Amino acid sequence: MSGHNKWSTIKRKKGANDAKRGAIFTKLIREITVAVKNGGEDLNSNPRLRTAVAKARENNMPMDNIERAILKASGKMEGVVYEEMRYEGYGPGGVALMVDVITDNKNRTHPEIRTIFGKNGGNLGESGCVGFMFDRKGMIILDPDQTDEDTVMELTVDYDIEDIKINDDNSITIITSPESFNDVNDLITSKSLSTSFNEITFIPQTTVDLDEKKAEQCMRLVELLEDHDDIQNVYGNYEISDEIMEKIQS
Repeated sequence: MSGHNKWSTIKRKKGANDAKRGAIFTKLIREITVAVKNGGEDLNSNPRLRTAVAKARENNMPMDNIERAILKASGKMEGVVYEEMRYEGYGPGGVALMVDVITDNKNRTHPEIRTIFGKNGGNLGESGCVGFMFDRKGMIILDPDQTDEDTVMELTVDYDIEDIKINDDNSITIITSPESFNDVNDLITSKSLSTSFNEITFIPQTTVDLDEKKAEQCMRLVELLEDHDDIQNVYGNYEISDEIMEKIQS
């Protein structure tokens, strides 16, 4: 189990069930806001906004909330000004971690993130200290037992697909270039195929195997980071066996 995909998927499913809805909505609204600021309010011409709105709908955010967030970001309503940043550092066992942040007060956020790292066996580093270890890719994970690998290959033959693979649970992972992600994701949606994960993410070039103790420490750090209101995404290059993951989740 590597940090960029399967664990993220588990966390998302868990969060959908037991995290406070308000906290989830806050993060989604921040992503919508930054998407509008960077690419405009037109869903058709702004892939990032289209993805953010789709995520909001998946999490049952009312359309009124989504539309209001877009209006505020476009300057048509008064709203909060958010800043987008990325922090990089190391976790237990030398794991590389990247943290995407959207905040309205970086002077508050920076020391809070440094404290989370420092108190949980990690170390916040300088910008660029681990970023070179990751590749930016589109990732779509199809829910199990909907289709087969050959059908997916035929379906996506005209798109920039970098890899298609069957996972242990019979789900299918599709890796795309960042540029082709939205087209492929729209295609998957049009075929009524459900997904457990679909976004542009960062995939580690190499991974670090963790024993049970380090894995538990690392997951504790990742959880605390993901629970922070200003943090949108956490990427890591840890590798944890299913056996160990089952132990530390129980």
